[in-house]
This record gives sequence, C-alpha cells and structure tokens, in this order.
Amino acid sequence: MQRQIRFGPVALSATLTTNIYNPPTLTGGTGGAGTPTVRFVLTHLHVVNKTAGAVTFSLWLGATGANTAGTELFSAYSVAANSAYDWYGELPFDAADFLVGGASAGTSLTVEGEGYLYIA
Repeated sequence: MQRQIRFGPVALSATLTTNIYNPPTLTGGTGGAGTPTVRFVLTHLHVVNKTAGAVTFSLWLGATGANTAGTELFSAYSVAANSAYDWYGELPFDAADFLVGGASAGTSLTVEGEGYLYIA
C-alpha cells in the first residue's frame, strides 16, 4: 500500500540536533502473520528563507538527535535572502531513521517535505 504524505512546514531551530521527521510505526494486533513495516521515501524537500540575509542549514539522516560525521545530507548549505531551495530525489527512511538538523539562525528557515509511505 502507498500513500502520499508531507511533513511540515517546520521552522528550523539553531540547534543542529533537532529531530525534524521520523516515519511512523505500526504496532498492535493479534494473530497476524507478522508485523507490517513502514518505509517513507522522501521525494521533495523545500527550504524557505524568510529573512533579508543568507542563512545556512544542515541536515543528517541517522539516529534520533544525532548529527554524526558521515551521515550528512546537507552541510551549511546556504539559502539566499528571501528565496527558497528545492531538492528532488528518492531517499528512503525506515522506522529507525530520523531527519535531524537545524539552521545557522533559529526560525529563519522553514522546511517542508513530501514523499510516499509504503506499508509492506
């Protein structure tokens, strides 16, 4: 089963270890043939700068609240004043994966993402 979803918009804080998104899990039930798994595939990320100056953002894919070296998706990526940045692709997230990050100036950037949830 597949369902299109979005997360956000979320104002990015200046704390680079902030959890931004984590896929849901499926739990419960009795007598089933196993627990279904959920996978989210991010297809679009939209970052808006609402200020009069350039602001950077950094994002990681990994554990909750972690920005471990080697898991960077974006590192100090600059968004020009009063403009936006769009990323398109197919980035899978499992239930243990978190999108973590922040901005160089708190609440200056807003992030929103779209993708598909798959249940298997």
